[in-house]
Amino acid sequence: MGQSLMKLFFDNSCQKEVKVVMLGLDAAGKTTILHRLHVGELQLQLDRSLNSELVSSEEDSMGRAEIVTPFVLQIYVVDSMDRDRVGVAREEFQAIVKDPLMLNSVILVLANKQDTKAVMKPAEVGQRLGLYDLKNRTSRVVGACALTGEGLHEGLGWLAATLKDAHAWGSSVRF
Repeated sequence: MGQSLMKLFFDNSCQKEVKVVMLGLDAAGKTTILHRLHVGELQLQLDRSLNSELVSSEEDSMGRAEIVTPFVLQIYVVDSMDRDRVGVAREEFQAIVKDPLMLNSVILVLANKQDTKAVMKPAEVGQRLGLYDLKNRTSRVVGACALTGEGLHEGLGWLAATLKDAHAWGSSVRF
């Protein structure tokens, strides 16, 4: 899956390995997004093994994934409907972005489930996560709907363009 994702958004000019991690609370839509990108359409039976193709991690005693290799691109998925757990999402997000292995990563926040009523808009999601308070970080929030694919190509296209710019300008983003 990682190879097909890279072919979609990157040309052969960037010859270095790119590491991508997709994180978020349970039920935020990570597996649905991976399936949408992998197959191009949503099917009723999702294959959770797709997650392991994108993330390199180990689980701690609480069952939470601990990042074990540095990542260049970080995708954090938020359930825009879940106002009750946005505080928990913020705590997890802040712990992730402060991890030494994530200090130079480019951050894309996907504010998922934008197809439903009464959701937090992307700007509100970014504010509630504390994304706008981060200093010296390249980041963006994009509204998305994993079920329809809306916003996914916009967000991943931004990641690709940002990575290409960093590569061309010799930015501090690690490759």
